[in-house]
Amino acid sequence: MLVLVAPGQGAQTPGFLTPWLELPGVRGALEAWSDAVQLDLVRFGTEGDAEEIRDTAVAQPLLVAAGLASAYSLFDDPAELPRKVGAIAGHSVGELTAAALAGVLPDEETVRLVRARGLAMAEAAAITETGMSALLGGDPEVSVAHLEKLGLTPANINGAGQIVAAGTMEQLAALNEDKPEGVRKVVPLKVAGAFHTLHMAPAVDKLAEAAEGLAPADPKLTYVSNKDGQAVATGAEVLRRLIGQVANPVRWDLCMETFKALGVTALIEVCPGGTLTGLAKRALPGVQTLALKTPDDLDAARELIAEHSA
Repeated sequence: MLVLVAPGQGAQTPGFLTPWLELPGVRGALEAWSDAVQLDLVRFGTEGDAEEIRDTAVAQPLLVAAGLASAYSLFDDPAELPRKVGAIAGHSVGELTAAALAGVLPDEETVRLVRARGLAMAEAAAITETGMSALLGGDPEVSVAHLEKLGLTPANINGAGQIVAAGTMEQLAALNEDKPEGVRKVVPLKVAGAFHTLHMAPAVDKLAEAAEGLAPADPKLTYVSNKDGQAVATGAEVLRRLIGQVANPVRWDLCMETFKALGVTALIEVCPGGTLTGLAKRALPGVQTLALKTPDDLDAARELIAEHSA
């Protein structure tokens, strides 16, 4: 059983889209999505420096566009995707990539919604200086209790020994000086705010407003939600969760438990892949994983699809 996953913010790197533009149809799709959101995704994905693409309002539509373009490049016909992929999920903003690939929203509506999400979250992040840091190692229960003592939120519980803390810069500085027992390292992330916490509450209403008038379809394959790792059967519920998830923790650990329960045998992470396959290698032993980083990875991914598709 094959699972397709989409990464979240922080996975982007300068120039990561450059080799993908050589594939037929990719530049045209990116230009169309750029027009839809009034943002030059081609330039940001090829020429944007690290600081430019760290901007939440830029990073989010850029990541979703890259994920869609790379996923469609896997198949001769996009209609093959729901027939050959057993389940789909995304981490944070990657949930919108997954929703589009599952047929919940058309691509253009998705990138518009993502653009609104990025702008709303950037605006919320500007209210207070906040950020996120990854905790490597340690016992999850001990770490969560320690974070709460410092006033921080376990915004991403990623499994495989990784939790991401979010809060004010002062709280994160305190964490750096006072790590939970067993944590090897605290790594600041390349994000512009404390996402998936109460600091993002102002963005929820704006995203709900941006979603008014959308008519989501039911997913064409098993869609696994960040909220609780459960499969969601209706488009309306997927959209409701996408809006609320902005200010609530990502439970990627529970998503991976669901993959396991579904009988996953292979996992492919769309561009810019690497983060989620790294987690899967530790949390899902025996499952074959592949990250789409450049078009050079497509042939191996297609072989994996042929071997593990439903």
